[in-house]
Amino acid sequence: MKQLLLALLTLLLGGAPLSAQTPWMADQGDGTYKNPILYADYSDPDLVRVGDEYWMTASSFNCVPGLPILHSTDLVNWELVGHALSELTPADHFDRAAHGEGVWAPSIRYHEGWFYIYWGDPDFGIYMVKSQDPRGEWSKPHLVKAGRGMIDPCPLWDDDGRAYLVHGWAGSRAGFKSILSVVELSPDGEQFVGEEVLIFDGHDDHPTVEGPKFYKRNGYYYVFAPAGGVKPGWQLVLRSRSPYGPYACRKVLHQGDSAIPGPHQGGWVEDVAGDCWFMHFVDMYAYGRVVHLQPMAWGDDDWCTMGVDQNGDGVGEPVERFRKPAGVSKPVAPVASDDFTGCRLGPQWQWHANPQIGWCFPNPSQGALRLYCQLHDGVHNLWEVPNLLLQKVAAPELTYTAHVRFRGAYEGDRAGLVMMGMAYATLGFEHRDGRDYLVQRVNPGADQGAPEQHCAEVELATRALWLRCKIEQQWNDDGSPRMVCRFSYSSDGRRFKALGEPFTAKEGRWIGAKIGFYATAAIRKNDGGWIDLLDFSDGL
Repeated sequence: MKQLLLALLTLLLGGAPLSAQTPWMADQGDGTYKNPILYADYSDPDLVRVGDEYWMTASSFNCVPGLPILHSTDLVNWELVGHALSELTPADHFDRAAHGEGVWAPSIRYHEGWFYIYWGDPDFGIYMVKSQDPRGEWSKPHLVKAGRGMIDPCPLWDDDGRAYLVHGWAGSRAGFKSILSVVELSPDGEQFVGEEVLIFDGHDDHPTVEGPKFYKRNGYYYVFAPAGGVKPGWQLVLRSRSPYGPYACRKVLHQGDSAIPGPHQGGWVEDVAGDCWFMHFVDMYAYGRVVHLQPMAWGDDDWCTMGVDQNGDGVGEPVERFRKPAGVSKPVAPVASDDFTGCRLGPQWQWHANPQIGWCFPNPSQGALRLYCQLHDGVHNLWEVPNLLLQKVAAPELTYTAHVRFRGAYEGDRAGLVMMGMAYATLGFEHRDGRDYLVQRVNPGADQGAPEQHCAEVELATRALWLRCKIEQQWNDDGSPRMVCRFSYSSDGRRFKALGEPFTAKEGRWIGAKIGFYATAAIRKNDGGWIDLLDFSDGL
């Protein structure tokens, strides 16, 4: 009844739901929105409108499942409805934690009844999946072109039935960068049929140009692309009468005098009323690459502007608050909480590698998800462990609480809560000398193979606890944010006791810090230890 009353009140007020389970809500309930529209790590977002619905995807790198699919009816309220990629390929490579590899900068398009997603894997080539129902099953990954260094692809189906693809280049693999190229595709979009043509060189004025998106409007071919680097960069628009150029270039969005740095890679969409919008990300360090929405308009000269030119320099600046796009509002937010009563993982959960049989078992009859402690030979710390079950941090300040139950079987079984990045902190159970302990540890140099540091521990008389991580946002002198995490525990879910030290989180490899669970073993032996996840909630 309480949830029903809440839903009815939300509809009457026309605003965001009054729920502690959505600590960040961009929809202000008065016809406006505030940026970011998603205070969560959805790097390199791209989107498409089909009818009166919007569909979005983003980079997922080594996290599995990959290629998140988000749905909206107003460009402000987004719901995570699934993923297009159930595992990364080649499997023998991504069965390990290949940080920063995998799915780079996808594009999503709709053509003749099919949704297409293209992405670049910098080590293996350009891939594509497709589906007629973005909420449903997607095809297996199709390798459009094998090769190293090809990234950020985006297709364009032209009016005459021919198809083209624009993409960037990763200097770390190709040996060169800061250029964009176009190649013709087969009409079905499944293979290259032409030669690569260099269409733009950004070295002189627009270094590190990347992330291109391909469009056609009023007879012009347009390429939208960020340049200048992730945090200090800006947005370009290129224009030509031919897909192969020559292209004229304009800078259309930058930080300017605003407080929003580096408006980076994204995509353009037209709403149901014909107004245009540009979605992009802003790098917020440990919080990841959060998503912003800018107004956009086309002039009589067929050039566009983005944001609002507040200082009169002819280039738009990002807005902090603006009127909402047209569309039917459905106040929602990507789900974070989980009661673990389902027969499959919730869409918010991702592994750090391709999942293997036996890592976990949904147990809906007991209202639990069981994670078994796994032994991984040769790892130095959790950075290298693949069976980490994690989700994105969803707001600048919030508290995550996990109700868990642990069974340690052998010496060295460990399981619990982790805030994971290139540095990480844990609050978890450890089984030693036939006893169970709750231990808080940190590892400030995880990605460099550093060992964990022991901060505090207590011996336990119970194996069922509530574990808590409270996130506070603080600010450095240079204006960059810090994510400070404080850990505590409880035996009754009401009275919590702090344990260990505050921890300043650090981003992962191209992703934000993530919250979730680990379960590791020091011995591989019959009937090992496990942790049951009974409830996971987020709130203020």
